[in-house]
Amino acid sequence: MPTSGYWQISKLVEIIVALNPASVLDIGVGFGKYGFLAREYLELWDGQSCYSRDTWQHRIDGIEVYASYLTPVHAYVYDHLYNGKAQDILPNLDVSYELVLLIDVFEHLDRKEGAQLLEVLLSQARSVLVCLPSRFIAQNAAFGNPYEAHRAHWSRQDLRVMGDCTFISNRRSTICLYGVEARARWRRHQRSQASSRLCYVLKRLCSPLRVVRSGATTLGNERNR
Repeated sequence: MPTSGYWQISKLVEIIVALNPASVLDIGVGFGKYGFLAREYLELWDGQSCYSRDTWQHRIDGIEVYASYLTPVHAYVYDHLYNGKAQDILPNLDVSYELVLLIDVFEHLDRKEGAQLLEVLLSQARSVLVCLPSRFIAQNAAFGNPYEAHRAHWSRQDLRVMGDCTFISNRRSTICLYGVEARARWRRHQRSQASSRLCYVLKRLCSPLRVVRSGATTLGNERNR
């Protein structure tokens, strides 16, 4: 489908922002959602970039096999768009991307195609972010696109066999991150988030104590009058 589950959006965007890649390749762009979100949160979120395409600092490219999905929105958001199969396009690219997105793509490839594609990406890119349904969902061609059919399911063990990876929790999707530096950065991000949450909880827990102590002091002062 040119779209994907809403339940995974926030976590995937969090990963992209935490990694802050200088270059991104979005394979299977579909409606262009993740290219758009990556552009927004990598360029505009910190308020440092001007609201102009000429000032963008990150390279975001996309590959889409079904040309009818591509619109003027894609042309604006992506720096370069390639129409065709990723397996055919990748050997002709001279860019080593910091992050490759495979969001709801693997289920559209058979096991051999998926394994070959991931093997090529792991040898060329610094990190690869894979997201696919946690269980197999039967689907045929849609929107006139024969490539929309679901052809295989990948378990966590199947993805582990392809290389060292980190799984990110999601209730309905399997999210997997490859890349030594990317995984280390994600772990640091998680520790930072956990520390921030702990500080927030402790602050909330201590607030009633301050109120009680303040009240006790006031009562003591009144008694001394």
